[in-house]
Amino acid sequence: MDLLNTLVEKGLRRELPTREEALAVLATSDDELLDVVAAAGKVRRQWFGRRVKLNYLVNLKSGLCPEDCSYCSQRLGSKAEILKYTWLKPEEASQAAAAGVAGGAKRVCLVASGRGPTDRDVERVGRTIEAIKEQNEGVEVCACLGLLSDGQAERLRESGADAYNHNLNTSEATYGGITKTHTYADRVDTVQKAHAAGLSACSGLIAGMGETDEDLVDVVYALRELDSDSVPVNFLIPFEGTPLAKEWNLTPQRCLRILAMVRFVCPDVEVRIAGGREVHLRSMQPLALNIANSIFLGDYLTSEGQAGQADLDMIADAGFEVEGAGTTTLPKHRADALAAAGGGCGSQSSAGCGSHDAAEGAGCGSHAEAGGGCGPCGGHAAPEPTEAAEPAEPTEAAANQARTDLVAVRRRGAGTDLAPNA
Repeated sequence: MDLLNTLVEKGLRRELPTREEALAVLATSDDELLDVVAAAGKVRRQWFGRRVKLNYLVNLKSGLCPEDCSYCSQRLGSKAEILKYTWLKPEEASQAAAAGVAGGAKRVCLVASGRGPTDRDVERVGRTIEAIKEQNEGVEVCACLGLLSDGQAERLRESGADAYNHNLNTSEATYGGITKTHTYADRVDTVQKAHAAGLSACSGLIAGMGETDEDLVDVVYALRELDSDSVPVNFLIPFEGTPLAKEWNLTPQRCLRILAMVRFVCPDVEVRIAGGREVHLRSMQPLALNIANSIFLGDYLTSEGQAGQADLDMIADAGFEVEGAGTTTLPKHRADALAAAGGGCGSQSSAGCGSHDAAEGAGCGSHAEAGGGCGPCGGHAAPEPTEAAEPAEPTEAAANQARTDLVAVRRRGAGTDLAPNA
């Protein structure tokens, strides 16, 4: 297939595909799907071999967010029955992080719901970062606290943060239909602030919110222009009690095409399969590892993920290996550029991203959750039973339709015995 050969050649050269080529990937047929995965796999192996980076999320503060993001179970006015709690103490967060590191995570993402941190919050998170790094040698820490004010990214960097996550989520043209309390430009500004402070920029998207192919291409091209080192790809988890509760638009095949398009547009960055992979990729998750080089362990903010041990087994069974301590995640040219900018991510010499660090925020981007992004991973421990949301009514079996009956969203809800960072 000429299209795929062209995309592979461009990916190996780090050359940007045309918009028409990116759109063509999303338009490929099911008969061509394995060819698409194989082509994206060639680009993935060129820059990342067969390594899979493990990331671990620690939810510092859950629920009660003043923002109105339609995808989020923690949004203003959300009726989703979720866990709600205020700031974890530094020692509590460090203990939670240690569970992820013990499971093989290299990066820890510290997430807090809300519009953005106050200066006092930045100080609090700084103490938490210090506690985590003191107890977990070489761990990488990514902060995910929402919109940043001037000077806050620099203070986080001084406290030991390696990266900052803030997702664009969707295209600029459609952003106003998803959120009213802040703008797309606000999110771009925060990613730029993090970059300017020498933090590794982590920014991604949420697929499945009713967007068009053009919207998906727009947001991925914007992420390439922002030069994000990490691009988390979240698949909408339609939470009951949120405006997007009925948006079941994804199939495993659609998810694979989206991941492949992201890999072709951003060939040499860490592409992470983030929230919603269990719900939408289902048995296709191992196939997706041929495209993405990074995942989260365990649970998300307010929903359960696949057990951590199952993740480790999946990686091994698919013929991949967990990225070990001392291995640089990012390709040398990106790691060198980041180091020159004053950041540590991607270099083995610092506690930065890609050395032996812990888990990064894949979906984290302010309070992004129903998009799957951030949340406390369940590590490899079996979680306590939680109440499951009512499964959707079964739909007729159809190859090109989403099957809401196959996987029920298992929420981490209020009134359960599940600890905040189980």
